[in-house]
Amino acid sequence: MVTMDGADIIASDQHLGAVPRSKERSFIDFLEEVGARARSLLLVGDLFDFWFEYGPVIHGRHFRVLTALADLVDAGVPVTLMGGNHDAWGGEFLREEVGVAFYPDTLRTEIGGRSALVTHGDGVGRGDLKYRVLKSILRNRITTTAFRLLHPEIGLRLAGAVSTTEKKFDADLGATGRGRFIEEWARETLASDPSLELVICGHSHIPAVVEVDDGRYYLNAGDWIRHDSYITIREGEPPTLQRWTNS
Repeated sequence: MVTMDGADIIASDQHLGAVPRSKERSFIDFLEEVGARARSLLLVGDLFDFWFEYGPVIHGRHFRVLTALADLVDAGVPVTLMGGNHDAWGGEFLREEVGVAFYPDTLRTEIGGRSALVTHGDGVGRGDLKYRVLKSILRNRITTTAFRLLHPEIGLRLAGAVSTTEKKFDADLGATGRGRFIEEWARETLASDPSLELVICGHSHIPAVVEVDDGRYYLNAGDWIRHDSYITIREGEPPTLQRWTNS
């Protein structure tokens, strides 16, 4: 495991709440290492297998991870959290109580001294038709308002019933084509905008550090279901894909 000292860290697709508790504990250990050594943390969506803010009512199972994130912020490590297709419905609690910078869709920013476009990746590209349709429905204001009228316990049970995360433990995710569609979109985005140096996505669960052009990259940190992977970025150095081993 390469040291995180002074690096900007990217991770994605932890799906907490659907993965075993041991995965959650390992991720909290990872966050403690980030807090001790890294410059910033970017989480590119689906941190939670389901997250929906019912005003002051918060899912208690995520207490430890939320506390670890708040500790990071309090220690002076900026944390940016993107909404994924499982957890795009964040808001006031994440921003004001935990202290993360939460963006439900797309972010133009700078990371590792490079200009970057960040999005989870659901619905991008020409081939991800199912997620384009789902995204338009599930993020619709009418849909979210109606869901908020449900009792939180009913909402949590409904979300758990429709989640397919458990199937991803043994699935060949490369065979679905999702990673290919996202990479193609990233390449097209870099080609169309010469000012961009990084396009950063998640969603595919397939780790990728692809130099599309000289010093310009498509990055995907993979997941914490099968890979426990993350990416480190330092100014003036190529991005590096790492795996967390808890060593």
